[in-house]
Amino acid sequence: MTTNDEAKLISQIVNGDTHAFTKVVDAHKNLVFSLALRMLKNQEEAEEVSQDTFVKVYKSLKKFKGDSKFSTWIYRITYNTCLDRLKKSKKRFLEQELVEVQQHQIATLHNALDGMLLKEREEIIKSCLRYLPEEDAGLLTLFYFEDKNLKELEKIIDLSANTIKVRLHRARKKFATVLVNHIEPEILRNYG
Repeated sequence: MTTNDEAKLISQIVNGDTHAFTKVVDAHKNLVFSLALRMLKNQEEAEEVSQDTFVKVYKSLKKFKGDSKFSTWIYRITYNTCLDRLKKSKKRFLEQELVEVQQHQIATLHNALDGMLLKEREEIIKSCLRYLPEEDAGLLTLFYFEDKNLKELEKIIDLSANTIKVRLHRARKKFATVLVNHIEPEILRNYG
């Protein structure tokens, strides 16, 4: 509740007495500034918020109902003004960070993520190859990891290209079964 002195002071200010408002500022400026400084952790920002607070107090003085202490009402305005300033500065900071990220940094990050995905995929494939018969695992490794073409595989394995195609096809089918049986449960366990 406001005291009689505060009510009289508020009435004078509403009626245009700027000297009366100076008394309000003098009475509360230190506490307003202290609260702003604690919240914003920057002296210049705290000074600006203090000024903004007193401008808001002056403009909305007619709305003050007196159901709380006058000082409490001023500190609530200070607190909310600080929060507004923090939101704006956070938004500015994030926008500035985004602008400062250069294209090559984005490309580098993209390449790094692609590399991580490829490495992870390669690890999954290698772990699944362990479940295949050795001949199938060897054939898939030579074809996919060592990039051997059919002519090279004919010389390495000593089989015809048609036979190698059939074996690759069968090995891929077995590999798909292994993926479904071993990787899908792991994905469900980790992400499901």
